[in-house]
Formats: sequence, structure tokens, C-alpha cells
Amino acid sequence: MTTGERRRADARPRAFEEVLARIEERIAADGLTVGDRLPGERQLAEQLGVGRSSVREALRVLETLGVVASQAGRGPDAGAVLTSRPGDALTDLLRLHLGLATLSMREVIDTRLMIEQWAAARAAAAPARTATARMAEAIAAMDAARDPAEFVEHDIAFHLALAEAAGNRLIVAVVRALRDALRRYAVDAVVRLGDTGGLQDDHRRIHRAIEDGDAGAAAAAVAEHLARAYPESGPDS
Repeated sequence: MTTGERRRADARPRAFEEVLARIEERIAADGLTVGDRLPGERQLAEQLGVGRSSVREALRVLETLGVVASQAGRGPDAGAVLTSRPGDALTDLLRLHLGLATLSMREVIDTRLMIEQWAAARAAAAPARTATARMAEAIAAMDAARDPAEFVEHDIAFHLALAEAAGNRLIVAVVRALRDALRRYAVDAVVRLGDTGGLQDDHRRIHRAIEDGDAGAAAAAVAEHLARAYPESGPDS
């Protein structure tokens, strides 16, 4: 893994955490109440001095937590509307994200296995077209990835879409925190494997099983995928 790839893998989680915290500060400083509209992505990015992609990801987390509701389109009705004060929900998510650094890889992978197997089986029971479409888009984007760090970005999008397909917002928040904590190790895993063909075969099996409504096959495919990506964290390691 090159220094540049490691820097890219490490930088985004810190920016992501900072943007979440600073948006919370901005909400408090502006005295926003439920029903008020947040500044647009571009304005927030300029105010916080970060890229729009970091703002977009932070807003998506806030939407998952029920803090904001995003509205598509243009004009005065577009953008994110405050639906509740961030309060303890955001604090707890940040604490979880930071606390993951003290856990072993085995503990994190075991947790991912339990959560994502459940999510895959739940999603297969009632496939959501929007979420499964995002999974397919992420697979295509991984096929076109130019380097390990870019591959991991789209891999994270795939697993978040899998969690969203289960229809449980807390599961989505936990998976997001787990994946952000593992970002550096995920890039290392892709570099170590060299060929991402096996990982992509796993992704396609998970996606196909969910679309087919086969909960058992979806859960099994998740287990095989994590074992391939992190063989050193298996039950015999």
C-alpha cells in the first residue's frame, strides 16, 4: 500500500467526523429549530471549509438518524430540513465511531458478520428496489475503480445500501460507523488480495440472493465475503 493510498484512506474519516460535529455546532449557533432549513451543500461546504462530498455524507448520516429530512429538487423547497435536534443521537454515533479504534479486528468483523447477515436476510424477505438498485450501481462502480482506495469507497456504498435494504436506520448508522473505522484495513485487504474478482463475485451473489428473495443464500454469501476479505479474522485465527 502506497503512502498516498494510506493517506486517502485515513483522511476521510477524520473529515467526516469533523463535518458532523461542525454541522451540529452550526445548527446550535444559528438557533435553528425543527422545521428550519439548513444551508445548501455548497454554502455549508464554504462555511466549514470542506468538500461538498464530506458535507453530503454527513447530511446523509443526519438523515439516517432522523435529525434532518432531505428534499430533492431545486429552488426554495430543496435541501435539508431540521426534523429534530441532534442531541445525544449524534454524540453517541461519534462516540461509537471513535471507540471502535480500541477494539480488535476480530471483534469488529464478528460484529459486521452478525449485523450484515441479519440485514441481508431481512432485505431478501422484502427487497427494496431503491436499495438494491444502489447495490447494483456500487458493483458497477467497483468494476471501474482505478485504485484500491476508490474500490473501497464504492464497496462501502454497497454495504450501506445492503443495510438500508433491511429498513432499520440504527443498523445503517452502526454499519456506517463500522465501515468508516475499517476503511484503512479495507484498503489494505484489497491491496493484499490484488485481484478484486473474488470480492466482486461475492457482491454479485449477495445482490442476486436478495433480489431472488433467498434469505439463506444472502446470509451465506455475506459470511463467505467477509471470510475472503479478512481471512486473518476467521474463527481459527
